[in-house]
Amino acid sequence: MKQITILVAEDDPEIADLVEMHLEKEGYRVLKAADGRAAVLAAQSHAVDLAILDIMMPKLDGLEATRQIREHNRMPIIFLSAKTSDMDKITGLVIGADDYMTKPFNPMELVARVKAQLRRSMQLSQPAAETSAVIELAGLTIDPDKRSVLRYGEAVELTPKEFDILHLLASHPNKVYSADNLFRQLWGEAYYEGGNTVMVHIRTLRKKLGEDKDKWIKTIWGVGYTFNA
Repeated sequence: MKQITILVAEDDPEIADLVEMHLEKEGYRVLKAADGRAAVLAAQSHAVDLAILDIMMPKLDGLEATRQIREHNRMPIIFLSAKTSDMDKITGLVIGADDYMTKPFNPMELVARVKAQLRRSMQLSQPAAETSAVIELAGLTIDPDKRSVLRYGEAVELTPKEFDILHLLASHPNKVYSADNLFRQLWGEAYYEGGNTVMVHIRTLRKKLGEDKDKWIKTIWGVGYTFNA
């Protein structure tokens, strides 16, 4: 069985060693990088299954490193950062991160999130028994095989999690999903503040779709979200 490789990009050696120790206990192979440029090179030269990136790193920060990694690799990326504001989290998720943890953090929670992201990534990589149907609704064309979205014929670039949310909602138009339900289905785990993570992804998804209020993703206040077909 192939050993899973995780890239840890962190300029604080104590934190990098702590994360490495906990991941290796779970049987993962760990590659470490002390700056953003080294992280990009590692992702390009090794078969990396998941990356954990600090945002504030020398040479290239985590945001720019993610932009460059995302040009060639769709592996899950988890940000680990001392920045705690909602805007920092939104920026990270818009750039292409799949999850965001703030320092100080619980190493065991980080391991749990790594497992959830890997489980989700492996599920998506499994070949489908048959070609998934393309969804065409309200001016959107959603192709689950190509993982592409067209808005009135124009391509919309989404992160993996944004695509997953849109595809799930559009696959069941007018069905209401709570934030907790979306988080459990798409992240595979239940976490404190999971609803906030969903809210941030919904916000960035709406911005990228360029919708008017409730054009495609409608908020049912106090309940959750639905695709407004």
